[in-house]
Amino acid sequence: MARFDVYRNPGSHSSSTPYLLDAQSDLLSGLDTQMVIPLRSLAYFPDVHLPEDLTPTFKIEGVEVLLETPKMGAVPSRILKEPVANLANEHSRILAALDFLFQGY
Repeated sequence: MARFDVYRNPGSHSSSTPYLLDAQSDLLSGLDTQMVIPLRSLAYFPDVHLPEDLTPTFKIEGVEVLLETPKMGAVPSRILKEPVANLANEHSRILAALDFLFQGY
């Protein structure tokens, strides 16, 4: 597993939240859990205007998704199978969203 890998969501809400972003440091890969941020389909946010600093958008496999930073949580590492994408090239936007969540700026 690599930080900023994107995995398909195996959970019951996969239709609205098709992907999970691994946000955990590679240094902690030995843990049996990973901190992930849901990547929710923009189709489920038609009229909601959320702060771009907190919830940036990306395109994964042709699907427009929103990084639902406030809903970040730990999941068992075993549920994350093969990555379908990697957002390392977007690290500054992802880290800015995490900073905004935890520090308010």
